[in-house]
Amino acid sequence: MKTVSTKPQVNPGKAGNRKKVDRRVADIGTPYSERRLDNLLENLQKKDRSRSIESALRSYFNAEALKPYQAELIKMQAHLESTKRKVIVLFDGRDASGKGGTIRRLTRYMNEKHYRAVALGKPSPNQRTELHMKRYIEQFPHAGEVVFFDRSWYNRAMVEPIMGFCTRSQYRAFLRKVNDYEESFISDNCTTLLKLYFSVSKKEQYRRFERRRNDPLRQWKLSEVDLQAQNLWDEFTEMKYRLLHKTHTSKNPWFVIRADDKHKARLETMKLLLSRIPYRGRSRKLDFQLDPDIVIRGDKEVARMEKQRRKHGHFVR
Repeated sequence: MKTVSTKPQVNPGKAGNRKKVDRRVADIGTPYSERRLDNLLENLQKKDRSRSIESALRSYFNAEALKPYQAELIKMQAHLESTKRKVIVLFDGRDASGKGGTIRRLTRYMNEKHYRAVALGKPSPNQRTELHMKRYIEQFPHAGEVVFFDRSWYNRAMVEPIMGFCTRSQYRAFLRKVNDYEESFISDNCTTLLKLYFSVSKKEQYRRFERRRNDPLRQWKLSEVDLQAQNLWDEFTEMKYRLLHKTHTSKNPWFVIRADDKHKARLETMKLLLSRIPYRGRSRKLDFQLDPDIVIRGDKEVARMEKQRRKHGHFVR
């Protein structure tokens, strides 16, 4: 008696074609497959291979260098939660100065339930009729929470007057009142306000803009303001000076972060945050000493800029 096979009949020719297609998909459709990597390493010249290895090692070691401080940020966050304290951190400064990337490194291992990163867009027609500070105050932290503002109410002192998004009288009124507002924010003795101004050189800003233009994964970052930032460099520098001169106070000082080196800027920002906010369980082995070439108090930056202007007749950076 014949046994009838229940297996589907396969045309050998079609099966062979399918294998060829599968191999082609593996080679072309997945550009980061193991096979593609092996071929790439074989074809790399010695100099290019060394450069690639150096870049990969640098990225790895930079990420590892941040981890002890990221662990401290978790301790700090737990302390804030247990003591019901609140923290507001402002990230302001030049376009393409690394504000968003620094926030992402700060929050990478933090408890998502107890922090928020806030990046507000353009105000709505209704918001434009309200108090400028109102939409930011609505985002303030609850007890035990940290809020990171990726650009803050200080848009009114930088971008808005330069780009014509506010009137001169609105700009002057803001500078006249903002210090009093900020004192009221911390008057509950439970809130810490930390103001960071990220500074980048004109040459480095241009390099980062070019990378954004040519990288489809970063093109969304290019804004209307970004496209004019290089041409308006001196105007932004003048506004930076006025901002620091008028709004750096003993109770709510500014800290300027030199951000041409992204890794150093991120590391020093972590150290600064951990140094300014008391918490239990602080490591005694870690170095929390700030690099004075990366982190500069606002009043010292103002003095430096005034010295430059006396010497050269204009601000250098």
